[in-house]
Amino acid sequence: MIKFPSEITQSCVLVVEGEEDKFFFEAFNKYLGLERIQVVPLGKTKLRTNLKTLLLTSGHENILSLAIVRDADLNAASAFQSICDALKAVDLPAPTRPLISTGQNPQVTVMILPQEGVNGMLEDLCLRSVTGDSATPCVDQYFECLQERNIPLAQNMSKARVQVFLASKKKTLRLGEAAQAGYWPFSDVAFAQVKSFLQQICS
Repeated sequence: MIKFPSEITQSCVLVVEGEEDKFFFEAFNKYLGLERIQVVPLGKTKLRTNLKTLLLTSGHENILSLAIVRDADLNAASAFQSICDALKAVDLPAPTRPLISTGQNPQVTVMILPQEGVNGMLEDLCLRSVTGDSATPCVDQYFECLQERNIPLAQNMSKARVQVFLASKKKTLRLGEAAQAGYWPFSDVAFAQVKSFLQQICS
């Protein structure tokens, strides 16, 4: 269930898919010292309707920068086009490609995860950041063991691998909570594009 903010309190608004994404990006913003970004989860199946609601929220007229982040899932190009269609439907400027800002008051920028032109999701990005972690080989071995025994694997392997990786920590948390706990190394090169994007939208 989408939890709309009662008020827009910042001039820079970052729209994400869900609560875990919200926790992740709030943690990343804190790491970068970016205090002027308000993170709002609007989902992706009803983005058009939810954007319209956001633009009726108290304080919306003060938005100078509106950024939208979404998982590519199985088709990065389709995910980007879906966002652009939603933006146009509510009379907001739509960028010509990800990471390129367009318009003024608000300026609009879109980022597709894990990176431009690559299918996947936030989970894939997080997994890339921990390839050097001592637990990662154990995660690989776990899934190899399941395959050797002909045990069906999860449909979403990225989410499954994240869960198994996080189970190696002292306290097992969800992806966004793990970000707040410092489990994902934001300084890793895997997050370079995310870092640049966040700095861009609030500059």
